[in-house]
Amino acid sequence: MTEAAPYFADLAQGPEGGSAYWLTTSDGVRIRVGLWPHEGAKGTVFILPGRTECVEKYGRGAADFAARGFASLAIDWRGQGIAERLLKDRRIGHVEDFQDYQKDLDAVIALAEAKSMPKPWFLIGHSMGGAIGIRALIERKPFQAAGFSAPMWGIGLTPIQKLLVRFVSPLFHALGLQNLRAPGTKAETYMIWHGFKDNLLTSDREMFDYMTDQVVAQPDLGLGGPSSHWVTEAIRENDWAFEHALPDVPVMCFLGGDEKIVNIQAVKDLATRWPSCELVIVPGARHEVPMETPATRALFYDRLSALFEQSGG
Repeated sequence: MTEAAPYFADLAQGPEGGSAYWLTTSDGVRIRVGLWPHEGAKGTVFILPGRTECVEKYGRGAADFAARGFASLAIDWRGQGIAERLLKDRRIGHVEDFQDYQKDLDAVIALAEAKSMPKPWFLIGHSMGGAIGIRALIERKPFQAAGFSAPMWGIGLTPIQKLLVRFVSPLFHALGLQNLRAPGTKAETYMIWHGFKDNLLTSDREMFDYMTDQVVAQPDLGLGGPSSHWVTEAIRENDWAFEHALPDVPVMCFLGGDEKIVNIQAVKDLATRWPSCELVIVPGARHEVPMETPATRALFYDRLSALFEQSGG
């Protein structure tokens, strides 16, 4: 039997009838999934959140998809949201192996089958969810089309910084320091310690407050910086994607014109060598394209919904 999990509907502001469930992955980790069914849906959108994010963050996005005729779901990945945290210090984002996120996605796919979530199925990956999503497509998970928002197809480090990480990582492991927070990152959630002014996420104050209010009301949803090991794993995962053939699946990738978190050139390079991928640069948008101004959000959800309708026939 599927066990109900907490779902903070007042914070999510998603469609009516939303709910959440606990799932146990194949390696015994407890994660959470939020479901937003839609009567007569054209299909289901699997929303793969970025690092630090939670189910509730995508409540408004689920409402946007419902208005366009789609059911949706979102995931609390291992190590974030109110899924099982992997380190004693729960404020540190961590994963042992980046492929472990695929075990989380496999558990969600199994639940979607059990709940008869309407097909065809589509995928949206934001930031870290973009790295998880591209592996899912390469490994032929059952998605007919995909959208990406500022996908983490390269982390925002300079080549010299990446070399330093590769050099220092074995030393950190030898000293047992790999699970400490990565240098230069903070224990608090970004929205809390930074505030709206000059933030890198969104130019829209209402959406910034929407995200901030969630972690203020439910601090357990928040997450600080990643572990050094997470950074090493992320670089390894990006290298893996660039070494593999990309699937012939309809894809649309959105990148803000003011993006300053993920590696912009890596996104452009991968999109360029992916024949079925359309890259959409959104002037003035920051990292959170789906959490931007009303006009940008309408562009994002309209274009992806059109892609999904065309790809689901």
